Amino acid sequence: MIARPTGQAEGPYDAAFLPRQQMILRADEQPVSDPVAKFGGEPVWLSAPAWPVHPDSGEPLVFIGQFPIPGPELRLAYLFLHEEDMEMGGLRPEDGDAVLLVQPDGRIPSFTAIGPPGTRGRTLWRRGPDDAETPVEWRVELQPVPPGINRSIDETAAFQRSMRGNGPDVEVPGGEDLHDYLGGAACYPNHYARVDSPWQFLFKISDAGEGEDDPYVLNFGYGYGFAFVSPDHREGRFYWECS
Repeated sequence: MIARPTGQAEGPYDAAFLPRQQMILRADEQPVSDPVAKFGGEPVWLSAPAWPVHPDSGEPLVFIGQFPIPGPELRLAYLFLHEEDMEMGGLRPEDGDAVLLVQPDGRIPSFTAIGPPGTRGRTLWRRGPDDAETPVEWRVELQPVPPGINRSIDETAAFQRSMRGNGPDVEVPGGEDLHDYLGGAACYPNHYARVDSPWQFLFKISDAGEGEDDPYVLNFGYGYGFAFVSPDHREGRFYWECS
């Protein structure tokens, strides 16, 4: 089942896209060149290439991946992050060290610096032998979330609404969580999103890279990254946060 816009989300705490879908990584024998969800590799641009750079240093940001924006038109959200000594930028969504670009017909955020034509930075990587950086690419399959886990996430979201004073009191949930998913209502480490209405939740991805078998390195301080789009699905925001 494909996630679709609900048309009812007023901000980051509502479900802008349903159903919620989990991200499953698959390895491809050939580079992924079609406009699908993926981590790493090269961006599959739907408009003219527009590689973001750090607004202060001019250093190209690292391409993390591309993700579909559900809707009647094909749109992708491209995630770029600044990385220094394996520390990721993106604690604040409008500092320019975390950029979520939308194509086609997207708006480049006002805080974003785009490099000159031909700019290209590093792409997502994992630790290889002797801690060498090994570029990676993973195709993402979007699959239904198991009903029990889906219900557990919704119960946690309801609990967080009650903690914010936006809903009835509910018991502290104790079910399973899911680290990487698109759509649905999101659960935030400290109950509050770092963006306000009318930004709408798009996807959540997790910290990775500590284990030898981790598919890539993303240093979110043992936390999670959250992506959002504007109501017209033409502009993005991203930040990460830990408890």
